[in-house]
Amino acid sequence: MNKLDDTVVQAQFQIADQLDSTNLQESTLREEVEKALRRYFQHLEDEPVTDLYQMVISEVEAPLLEAVMRYTGNNQSKASIMLGLNRGTLRTKLKQYNLL
Repeated sequence: MNKLDDTVVQAQFQIADQLDSTNLQESTLREEVEKALRRYFQHLEDEPVTDLYQMVISEVEAPLLEAVMRYTGNNQSKASIMLGLNRGTLRTKLKQYNLL
């Protein structure tokens, strides 16, 4: 990936950030997860819940991996460093979410 590609990717993230901040009051990721879980529990209506942890992790992990891969221009070495993951672990996760 060259510097021009890096600049384009960074500009796309800046535009997305600007759109997000102008449309909504800023909130933390933690707050958004809490809101999503409250909505989820409100809609359960006494249904049994299993594997909630895995469901939440996969809902957060997939878009995290997508965003980091987009930001790094699909450079797995850069992405693994950014995420603090071993490159092999990153590849496994990318395959798990059909991102590779």
